[in-house]
Amino acid sequence: MTRALLDRDAALAEGLAAIRAEFTVPAGFPREVLAAAEAAARRTPDAHRDLTDTPFVTLDPATATDLDQAFAIETAGGDLLLHYAIADIGWFVADGDAVDHAAWNRGETLYLPDGKAALYPRVLAEGAASLLPDGPRPAIVLTTRIAPDGSGGIERVERALIRSRAKLAYDAVVPADLPPGFAEIARRIRAAEAARGATRVDPPDQEVTRGPDGRLTLAFRPLLDSERDNAALSLATNMAVADLLHAHGTGLFRVMEPPDDRAVARLRREAAALALAWPDAMSLADFERTLRATDRAEATMMLAIRRAGGGARYAAYSTDVVPWHAAVAARYAHATAPLRRLADRYVLTAALAVANGRPVPEATTQAFARLPKVMATADARAGRIDRAVVDLAEAVMLQGREGDAFTAVATDVDDRGVRVRLCDLPILARVDATGVAPGETLTVRLTGVDTTARRITFSI
Repeated sequence: MTRALLDRDAALAEGLAAIRAEFTVPAGFPREVLAAAEAAARRTPDAHRDLTDTPFVTLDPATATDLDQAFAIETAGGDLLLHYAIADIGWFVADGDAVDHAAWNRGETLYLPDGKAALYPRVLAEGAASLLPDGPRPAIVLTTRIAPDGSGGIERVERALIRSRAKLAYDAVVPADLPPGFAEIARRIRAAEAARGATRVDPPDQEVTRGPDGRLTLAFRPLLDSERDNAALSLATNMAVADLLHAHGTGLFRVMEPPDDRAVARLRREAAALALAWPDAMSLADFERTLRATDRAEATMMLAIRRAGGGARYAAYSTDVVPWHAAVAARYAHATAPLRRLADRYVLTAALAVANGRPVPEATTQAFARLPKVMATADARAGRIDRAVVDLAEAVMLQGREGDAFTAVATDVDDRGVRVRLCDLPILARVDATGVAPGETLTVRLTGVDTTARRITFSI
């Protein structure tokens, strides 16, 4: 999923309804799936260690109720132990049951500005399996030892009953609410990222708002410090799980190639369009580290970089391939969001097995072979929906401005015409033109806006 696009005033409501229909976004679950989920929610956890005395907390958006993760932190000499509790959806969902079939058909939760289409029914994802602070919940607890230099490794994986002490919100949490060591563990993880040359960026959210003139515009909401720090805990855990599984010759990994030379050249032209200084001798990774999400042009550039990568994908373990995620600069697996991604459930099952000296279940090994294709289909669908939402927002934002002229820079030229970056708005568009060189500054005129088709057209 790309960074969220928020629509607090429901300015996109009509267009979003059309997107839901066009992409067949499910509105709910069949009756038999709901019945199976209701029955599963009553299953009593009886294979879980009692960790209800451990002071776990959750940290999420204030309105979230599908809580995948809770954490507690313990000091161990100079190291810190990160106890990361992950919702044990696998306890409730059996391979081949009705809920499992529905999850394989969906692959992941789909997000739109006006709501989501969940991977699992609410009775599980926002009830029995969610790590809410209203009672004990079953979890898979992954304990990772974080050294002073930020390196980490799995110490223990176990099924446990936990009780969250608090449902903390990104926009309201204060340091006193968090376990001692939270800020330090996040600092260590970020320092390790920088040391190994990771290029991962966290673009801001985009939000449809009304400007002083009453016109709709796309604004940016930078991530809060609490969001970035919380993401660091998930990152470290996912990396440690990937190393654990790879060492045991199994697993499903998230892999990503770095932007190729052509993509980097295009990004340099986009930086020029946004009047951002990017010295010739500076690498993309170093340039990314200079960007601030609080600056509109730099936030736009962060989004452009996120979209320029080689495309992340899933790959099952193979002796012939070294799984590598270029942006993270490490082996990486998805394990910490099983309520929202199908693949995570199986990665957790494998981690639980190998960490305790047991063979990986055959059903999990078979799933690893099937999941790359299933998750690619789900990711592609989510990506098309994200693109449609952005196209809709851009069309609504520019409605009524037909005939206006904009300064733009040509970022790419191919057989479909010229791709341009508008200098004053976070918009990429195409112009049907010839004889234009990449990097050339142009004046383009908005010639058409079709909010139904989500299309904007420009001419030179």
